[in-house]
Amino acid sequence: MGPASFIEPISTAAPSRADLKHSEDLEQYLRAQNLYESREEAELREEVLGALDTLVKEWIKGVAAHHGQPVEDATAVIYTFGSYRLGVHGPGADIDTLCVGPSYATRESDFFGPAPHSLQTLLASAPGLAALRAVPAAYVPVLEFRLRGVAVDLLYASLAVPALRAGLDVSGSAVLRHCDDASVRSLNGCRVTDTVLREVPDPAAFRAALRLLKLWAARRGVYSNVTGYLGGVNWAILVAYVCRLYPRAAPSTVVSRFFKVLSGWKWPTPILLRPIERDVSLGMPVWDPRENPRDRSHLMPIITPAYPAMNSSYNVSECTLGAMVDEFARGDAVCDEILAGGAGGVTDWARLNEPFPFFTAFKHYLQVDIVAASEADFEAWEGWVTSRLRLLIRSAGSIVEVRPWPKPLRPPADPLACSYFLGLSKKRAVALTGAYAPHAPAPAARVDLTQPVNDFAHRVKDWAERRPGMELAVRHVLQKQLPDWVRAAGPGGASGLAAGQGAEEAMQDAEGAMQGASAAPTPANSRTAVDASKGCPAQAASGAGEELESRPAHAPAPQNGEGLPPMAPPRRAPDGSVRVPEPAPKRSRTEETGGSAPSNAPRRAASDLSVVDLGAAAGKADNVCSTTEASSMVGFWMGRCGSGGSCMLVHWE
Repeated sequence: MGPASFIEPISTAAPSRADLKHSEDLEQYLRAQNLYESREEAELREEVLGALDTLVKEWIKGVAAHHGQPVEDATAVIYTFGSYRLGVHGPGADIDTLCVGPSYATRESDFFGPAPHSLQTLLASAPGLAALRAVPAAYVPVLEFRLRGVAVDLLYASLAVPALRAGLDVSGSAVLRHCDDASVRSLNGCRVTDTVLREVPDPAAFRAALRLLKLWAARRGVYSNVTGYLGGVNWAILVAYVCRLYPRAAPSTVVSRFFKVLSGWKWPTPILLRPIERDVSLGMPVWDPRENPRDRSHLMPIITPAYPAMNSSYNVSECTLGAMVDEFARGDAVCDEILAGGAGGVTDWARLNEPFPFFTAFKHYLQVDIVAASEADFEAWEGWVTSRLRLLIRSAGSIVEVRPWPKPLRPPADPLACSYFLGLSKKRAVALTGAYAPHAPAPAARVDLTQPVNDFAHRVKDWAERRPGMELAVRHVLQKQLPDWVRAAGPGGASGLAAGQGAEEAMQDAEGAMQGASAAPTPANSRTAVDASKGCPAQAASGAGEELESRPAHAPAPQNGEGLPPMAPPRRAPDGSVRVPEPAPKRSRTEETGGSAPSNAPRRAASDLSVVDLGAAAGKADNVCSTTEASSMVGFWMGRCGSGGSCMLVHWE
């Protein structure tokens, strides 16, 4: 069965006048959003790629001489992939590139490393090159740099041949033979991108629709592979699939049908652009839930179309899938309205892309604070914590509904700190019908989030490369207690993104999924493959059985005997070191009331989270983390916590 017959079109109708009018308005909207680069920038990119190709060819001749190979036959080839290859990049976007070399040019000593003949050394001395950074331990090893101001990510694949032939096509599976795993993952970026483009019947309609939908995903907070949403490769495959269903559709129709199809999709039915290819001679594992039990647990399979087929949306959890399904339904409803109402005027595409009001949509949030003592430490620490964040999302999501904001926000006063925010809400009720309806389980009125938070902290803390000053805090805050710098970031925190990115730049860090790396359990942006599973940053209580209630969001700050002041995040000392604040001294209920606590004391009708401490102290007094932070904060301070435990009960009333 060939690709042409694998997906049967739903409609082959040509676009109507109204469809073309909506598409013209869509194009104007995209240009108004500054999603297209200027002619000058496009020409600069071409020049940069030409300069990089020259550098690589100079490098491979030096490598050939170093290894005693014929210099005249030595050659290496540069390929592009990702948003640039798809033709959907915008101003300031980086260029994803792949260098393919012969077998004798190794990644470890010829591509990376301080040797005089290595590409890393050659780039470091190249004119116009800046911000060179090597990440050899990444899941997909990469050299990152700027050449004449253009950001470039350069991967490397070594083929099992002594010399590359002219016009080498890497799209076929034969190039993978005898390649190491890192080379296979690097080659997948180009191979997946090229296959997606070949499967698209109308590239122009595909590109326009994909530009709009990537912007929509970023504005609605569902663009990030690492936090459990979808990345660049996922959105490209989904849009390509809809284009195959409507091969002659205009861009506006592709967008509206995109939401129509996906809002009714029965997950975990996989999205496939073509049949899954098998190659017995190569013997690489491919996605197949019939043979691989692990694949049966995937919730939203979006399968890469190039061999070996992998699930590009491995990180999707129940909660993030639920959030995306809600957004698909909203997009379907909004598209129906704006397309019906735009016949006599300009189609209001801006309404579809209204930012999701994340910081006003929930009453409860988990705030994950990340700090470090130096820029290099912060970059490594943030990458590690971010790669583990999905564990907290998955485990907490089995108890409550969790919607993470996909990008970290930085406080303006501290460039070496950032925070992730997770919106919390009551678990959705299970809908049962017929005779089972009376027995449908209701959402729990009280849940315990202690274990998910502690497990997350355990794994993060025990990172082999963690250094002094790398600190973490996880705490619960109410909506009205969000920091001012978060509120200033706007409805979805758009102006507070980690690097202050624009719409296009905000989507770049998820583009690494185009390499197919997300099919593996180790995240693509992880700096190392260490699996930390030990350590105990859990809180220990200074007294068992004492209930600590959250203060309502509108209540005044605690005064005197009325509770305790909130614990501040880790802060930096003048010498640059990171200091964890001392927890406030804990007062017993007897001390607070001046005597024994009355048994008939009135209970507050809590509409907020309540933290009930059921853990006993374990260890010495200076080894205990307090659970008495007021304003319903729960802090898990790395490096201070003992081996005790505590319980965090969430009351939904």
